[in-house]
Order: sequence, then C-alpha cells, then structure tokens
Amino acid sequence: MASLTEILILRGVVPIEQVDSISGVWGEDEDSVRSLVEQGLVTEVQLASARAMQAELPFVELIEYPVDRDAVSRVPAVTCRRHQVLPIDIVDGVLTLAMVDPGNVFATDDVRAATRMQIRAVVVAPADLKAAIEKYHRADDELSDLTSALEEETGSAVVVVNQEESANDAPIVRFVNLIISQAIQDKASDIHIEPGEHEMHVRYRIDGVLHEMQSAPKTIQNGVTSRLKIMAEIDIAERRKPQDGRISVRHAGRKIDLRVATLPVVWGEKVVMRILDNNAGTLDMENLALSPRNFEAYRSSYTKPYGMILVTGPTGSGKSTTLYTTLSTVAKPEINVITVEDPVEFRMQGINQVQVNPKAGLTFASALRSILRSDPDVVLIGEIRDHETAQIAIEASLTGHLVLSTLHTNDAPSAITRLTEMDIEPFLVGSAIDCVVAQRLARRLCERCREPYQHDTAELEALRFGWDRSMPIPTLFRPVGCSSCSNTGYRGRIALHEVMLVTEEIERLAVVRASSAEITKVAIDQGMCTLRLDGWGKAKIGLTSIEEIMRVVV
Repeated sequence: MASLTEILILRGVVPIEQVDSISGVWGEDEDSVRSLVEQGLVTEVQLASARAMQAELPFVELIEYPVDRDAVSRVPAVTCRRHQVLPIDIVDGVLTLAMVDPGNVFATDDVRAATRMQIRAVVVAPADLKAAIEKYHRADDELSDLTSALEEETGSAVVVVNQEESANDAPIVRFVNLIISQAIQDKASDIHIEPGEHEMHVRYRIDGVLHEMQSAPKTIQNGVTSRLKIMAEIDIAERRKPQDGRISVRHAGRKIDLRVATLPVVWGEKVVMRILDNNAGTLDMENLALSPRNFEAYRSSYTKPYGMILVTGPTGSGKSTTLYTTLSTVAKPEINVITVEDPVEFRMQGINQVQVNPKAGLTFASALRSILRSDPDVVLIGEIRDHETAQIAIEASLTGHLVLSTLHTNDAPSAITRLTEMDIEPFLVGSAIDCVVAQRLARRLCERCREPYQHDTAELEALRFGWDRSMPIPTLFRPVGCSSCSNTGYRGRIALHEVMLVTEEIERLAVVRASSAEITKVAIDQGMCTLRLDGWGKAKIGLTSIEEIMRVVV
C-alpha cells in the first residue's frame, strides 16, 4: 500500500524536491501528517483525497452531495460527533457513511450496531464533515427532549432559574444555550422568542427572512424569559414594560454579543436578541460591494477632513457595518477617533468607543458635548434620533470634524428633508452634509445552484429598471435550491446602495425646503444611481434575483 506521502507526490500536490527540505515531516503518524496541513503544503481536501486513494475508497465533497435525511436520522448525533462520521445515503439496504478516518473500526462497528445495516465508507474532509453534522444534526432533537423534560418537571408552574442553579446540566439553561448556539451556527442575525396562547415559538432571521425553528410548551415560557433576563442583567420581576440588556457568549473561540429587548405582548413577553459579532477584523471596503460609481462618490467624501456622512435605511439594513467599515478605513494612529453608540456593536482597537447609558444620564447629546471637548478628528454617532443630537452633529461637521452617523429614511434624498423636519436650519443642513448613502440588504444567490434564464420582456419594462425593447434581453439568474443553501436558492446577503453627493444645486434646494422628490430628480440628473437601478446592475451579473430586488426596494 502506498503511503500518504507517496500519493501526494505522485498526484503533484507537493513537489518531490521539497521532501529533503522538510525531512522528518513525511511520517505516517497523525502528527506528521497534520504538520503538512499546518505548514500550508497540503490542504484539508487534498489530504482527505489522498486518504481515500490510500484506502481505495471514494472521496466525496459533502457540500455538493445530495444527503439523504432519512440516512442521517438512522445514527444519533452524539455518535456522529464522537466518531466524526455522518450517514449520507442508503442504496439497496447499504448505508453510505462519510468518515474522516476510514480506518476507524470502532466507528463503523458502532454505526453498524445502531442501524443493523451494512456499511459502505467514503472519505470526506474534516471541515466539510463538521459543517454537515452541524447542518443535519441540528439541536432540534435535543431541544425537543429538553422541552419534554421541562414540561414534566414544571407542569403548569413557572420556572425560574437563578444564578446558583445555572449549571450546564440544568434543562432550562441547556435549552437557552442551544437556541443561542444554533442561531449563531446558522448565521442568524436575530432570535425571536414569541409567546402564543398554547405554545412558545422560536424564530431565526436568516439572510433577512424569518424562519420558525422550534416550538415549545407554554409551560416553559416564563422559565426561558427569566433565564434570558438574568443573562442580560435586566429586572426579572418587571413584566409590564419593555426592557433592554446585553448578553456576551463565546462560540467557536469568538466572543459574540447579543442585544436583548423584551416587549410585553398579549400572551406574555416577547424577547428579541440581535446577534452582534465583535470580530471587526474582516471589515473591508471591498466587502461592501459598492458599484464603481458609488464607490468613487463615497470615497470622495470619507477622505475629506471634515463634513457629515449619513447612512440611511431601515433597521437591519447593514448601516452599522457600512459605518464601521468606513471607520476602519479612515482610522489612523495620527487621528483621534471617538464614537458614541447604543450599543457598541464592534470593538475596534485604537478607537475610543462610548456606550450610551440613559439611566446614568449619558445620552447621545450629553456624550457628544463631552466628545467635542476631547479634541476628536472623526466622530461616529450611532444614530441621530432627536433635534439636540442632530444640532450638535451638524455643528461638529461645520467646525472641522468628520462626522459619521445613521438616520432612518427610505432613500438618500429624504435625509435632507428629515433633518429639516427635526427643526435644523435648512442652510445648516445643506452646508454640513457632504454625502448620504441609502442601503438595503438583499439575499445573495447561491453560486452552486443558481440558473440563468431570460425574463419576460413585458414584465421587465414594467419593473422600471430603465430597460426597453430596443436593448438586448439580459441573461438573469434565479434561485433553484441545493444542499449548500438549505434548498432556499440563496446564501448570504448583498447590499444595494444609493449614494447622493450634496452638490451646490442640492444645497440650494435644501435652503428653500424643497421636497425629497425635487431633490431626487436633481440627484439623478447629476448621476445618482437609485437603489432599484443598483439592484438591477447586481441582478445582471448574477449576484441576486429580480424577486429579491422587488422584495427590499419599493
């Protein structure tokens, strides 16, 4: 039997001339083999493929394999995780078992005993197997077992878990931890825990769309709410008014924060948790997916030493990510950057971040007054909510500071009229604002399963994308669904942008209190690309679908 070393050399993965320079690595023990990956000489997939060839077994890429859920259900999740295996198919009574180590006879024996079936082994890469186990062996079964156990324990009584009882094996604690960890694993942005008349429902917002993930008996509702309140350090006894708090957890070695909000509803208290990933190391302007025109317009603003940049859009449209990405670009050791936020969503090195605390009297306005006495060069304001905050922000931008902030408006031109409605003098608004960016998040098409097609010409004309019958019919893409995207046809999200530079003409319109429609017309004449047209451009290159654009843009 050929060694892994010989197989990798024969397949051209590693040049044979490197063997002498890394003597001692080419052993067949696990540590030696793993060192190949650590040194970057071999990828996980190449090593798994070599293992398959050595064992004379098929190599499978799980991300593309049509996994049979019936096969998955034959082996408990605990067995799969313990042995690093996953049943993926059943053909003529033979179970296909994906394995990292095909020589693990204990794993095949345990699976054979559990299923009473013959086993056909295939080799997969460790990372692919881990992702597949997390995907197909979700926490649902364990959550169901826990809800049953809790129902038996509590009957109709209210469950209250205090800090002394929050051992890892307490059912209510495990239930809450599973909900949170599964949401992070699924890359959800929000967790909704909603009380009903007879049941409690758990929903995750994934790629901007809510999915119901779990239902639990009404009897554990108060226990779950109380546990979350304790974790968020908010008043457990107060159930008549909304409350806000924050939870910090560790997941896969990363610190994740959850912004918690409770809301009294008819059947109890609804809890919504916004998942905030503190890892700001991946913030890059390229990841914002700005079109070339929009990027050049935006860059011309954030590279200026003073002025105001506003990012507008509804809740959950990625405004904070855009601002933090901009901040990471402009922040340098020689400038003083201070932020005031509620909450601080990303922790960034070298930046002074202030957390608003209304109970202690630290509001946006009061914090801004102190910040301006701290000699800042760049100021980030989490959100402009009232006249006082807006007034101080405007004045700061007019006195030599670069001010970044967010505002809730439907499009970029509406930001001008929104500030005048806050009783800011129109001439100050026009002078202070340099750029307004409106954005929405649309689901990104799965690159593995999207399919090209040509849209109906009559519908294209009606959609107001600027296309008419004199133009060639573009090739668009639509979702299909595969195992990689959980059969949704979409994986991840992409931002649609509308970047408006405040020119002299728009400044004059602001002074005379022109409507947002008039400002929009002038901005378009000057080259502004609307949200709809930006989405159309991204649909033509296969990033998203027409249906998604129409879902998020009016």
